[in-house]
Amino acid sequence: MRRLLAIAALLLAIPAAAFQSSTISLGELPPEARETLRLIEAGGPFPYRRDGIVFQNRERRLPEQPKGYYREYTVPTPGSKDRGARRIIAGDKPPQVFYYTADHYKTFRRVQR
Repeated sequence: MRRLLAIAALLLAIPAAAFQSSTISLGELPPEARETLRLIEAGGPFPYRRDGIVFQNRERRLPEQPKGYYREYTVPTPGSKDRGARRIIAGDKPPQVFYYTADHYKTFRRVQR
């Protein structure tokens, strides 16, 4: 029993990002996400005022990095009247790593380029 509790405590101490290994290829991304990646690589212009703001990673679903490492960008959702739930999170300066979320930061898939 003591061993089981120790294992459970260890698992609870590991950030959720450690369990994430899902990836997505460029070809699997929706066309709007591919266009957002193109805009990021070109340095803009971006269609949404909040594009490029620091992504805080508060829930620790992405690998831990220093504050300011991650930036978020809107992936337009056809038919949505607002920014929708889809985002690209870019890491590093210039961006070297990209994550896609279709559910407003609940899950992430690393973009394989």
